[in-house]
Amino acid sequence: MKVEIWSDIACPWCYIGKRRFEAALAGFEHRDDVEVSWRSYQLDPSLPEHYDGTEVQYLSERKGIEPVQLAGMLEQVTAQAAGVGLNYDFDSLVVANSFSAHRLIHLARTEAGPAAADAVKEALLSAHFEQGRDIGSPEVLAEIGARAGVAPARVQAMLAGGEFTEEVNADIAEAGQLGVSGVPFFVIDRKYGISGAQPPELFTQALETAWEESRPLQMVTPPASGSADGPACGPDGC
Repeated sequence: MKVEIWSDIACPWCYIGKRRFEAALAGFEHRDDVEVSWRSYQLDPSLPEHYDGTEVQYLSERKGIEPVQLAGMLEQVTAQAAGVGLNYDFDSLVVANSFSAHRLIHLARTEAGPAAADAVKEALLSAHFEQGRDIGSPEVLAEIGARAGVAPARVQAMLAGGEFTEEVNADIAEAGQLGVSGVPFFVIDRKYGISGAQPPELFTQALETAWEESRPLQMVTPPASGSADGPACGPDGC
């Protein structure tokens, strides 16, 4: 079973949603048969590579929300994050464009597989929301890539060119085709969509439903006969 997650590193609810989904997946009986694929999304593609200002200043300028109101909103998000074991620090957050970070996730998956992509995604989110690190910095990205098994020189070469630009743009375009208007957005087996950082119980329900519907019918064979066919009637008679 495949779960695709459209998500932006600059989205605080995406990290919370990741934790809630992981909680559901950890309790799912068939979790080892679930493939998780991170898909790229950008909340603000127009953001410069580096923004000289705080998160409150950035959101106030872009969204037109009063700083006092924003402070209350960020406090609420911080509390929700703490509820899933995350320690958000918006005062230290470095506002940066996430496009290069998304390219790194694609590189990690190509070079070292889905587990490496997940490790990079986790490290990027933590660096951005908990550690006050610059996710647009080539040095930070090379360090994160190295911890996931991608050589720093390989990361630097990717960042110096245009590798995985098309893949990131394709993810974003596909999100639009699917009608995704906000993230996180979870797609299970291209049949079920889940919008937002929903409670673990909803993810559990969706995983179980999708699993049951995707499994073929299993025939039970009586041990004595060795055949799955018993007495029955068909179009030609009984």
